[in-house]
Amino acid sequence: MKMHLTSAAAGFLLLAGIGAAAAQDVVIAPEQETVIKEYVHKQPLASVKVPGVELNIGSTLPDTVELHEVPNVKYRYVVVDNRTVIVDPSTRKIVKVLD
Repeated sequence: MKMHLTSAAAGFLLLAGIGAAAAQDVVIAPEQETVIKEYVHKQPLASVKVPGVELNIGSTLPDTVELHEVPNVKYRYVVVDNRTVIVDPSTRKIVKVLD
């Protein structure tokens, strides 16, 4: 009986972890992504360096990095190490890296 409870508890924790990871994923609608890409192409920015921050989804950019608005879109953008990064302005977390 003890073995069944332990297995059940481990399974529950695994599923809870998967749910938490999925909740952090941000999906940008294809239409929004198109709007962002077109705007970024028309409004190029100089690339900045952000030492100590990896350009991965979920990484947080420091307050010293200026985020730039895309009209009618919730997200902001910045160019870091010559890569355009889409950021959630409320958390400053990277939601997408455009190549």
